Amino acid sequence: QVQVQESGGGLVQAGGSLKLSCTASGLTFRLYTMGWFRQAPGKEREFVGSITWNGGSTDYADFVKGRFIISRDNSDDMVYLQMNNLKPEDTAVYYCASAKLMFVSESNPAAFGAWGQGTQVIVSS
Repeated sequence: QVQVQESGGGLVQAGGSLKLSCTASGLTFRLYTMGWFRQAPGKEREFVGSITWNGGSTDYADFVKGRFIISRDNSDDMVYLQMNNLKPEDTAVYYCASAKLMFVSESNPAAFGAWGQGTQVIVSS
């Protein structure tokens, strides 16, 4: 059974930075694209970004391009979301997820099979 767990959320002032971490077990981590998503109160879950299985390619939603960076360390089965220049509208629960299939690059939430419980990020103005 695949298990995913995020950590690193918290309260930060606008313009600040925060780094989220995610670990996954129960799968051969280095073979799967990992994604970050977020859900704000009253809104649907949305794609933030993803990184391919070997870290060779990343994809970002337009609203985080130039501010957020996704990286991974396959030796430790970890993926990270570095969030810079945070804005109040970035306030949300952030989720990490692993793709259902190996060796595919995905951004559709339906293509991700295992999800963490989420970590809250609050950006104050």
